[in-house]
Amino acid sequence: MGSIKNKSIRTLGKDLVKKQEKSFSNDFAKNKEALNIFVEVKSKKTRNMLAGYITNEMKRIKKKF
Repeated sequence: MGSIKNKSIRTLGKDLVKKQEKSFSNDFAKNKEALNIFVEVKSKKTRNMLAGYITNEMKRIKKKF
């Protein structure tokens, strides 16, 4: 079972995936590094939650196609 993300994490993650889809991949570590370029996140926990959400979204997108 996965944990439930905040609404702010979901909306920011979806917006980033829409705008910068080519910058993200299925790799969590690469997504963490890419987040440093696009968004300034002050807390480590929030950055990791956002990178994890983006990773799951990218996997979901790749699965569709």
